[in-house]
Amino acid sequence: MKKLSLALFLASCSTAALASGTVNIYNWSDYIAEDTIAKFEAATGMKANYDVFDTNELLEAKLLAGSSGYDVVVPTGNFLERQIQAGVFQKLDRSKLPNLVNMDADIMKIVTPA
Repeated sequence: MKKLSLALFLASCSTAALASGTVNIYNWSDYIAEDTIAKFEAATGMKANYDVFDTNELLEAKLLAGSSGYDVVVPTGNFLERQIQAGVFQKLDRSKLPNLVNMDADIMKIVTPA
């Protein structure tokens, strides 16, 4: 599961983030272990700028304002749907995510476009 999470995370990074060697992350506070960023940086050789938010409304305001500078964000599902409809996210290239077959089938049904 760790390799899958890392692969999905890297695949979701923008081309600019991968080229610069730095990924900008915006996530809920207390969503990752204290050593996660250090482990990520050691495993990938990338630097991680990690910012936190405490409400969906704060995240959404930043995203809808445009040019947030974040490569990876972690919204709540009901806000994610609204944000997708608003066009704030880059579409993932599923051909670069071979481990998607290991994801929970019920979750994949929910997030796969019809």
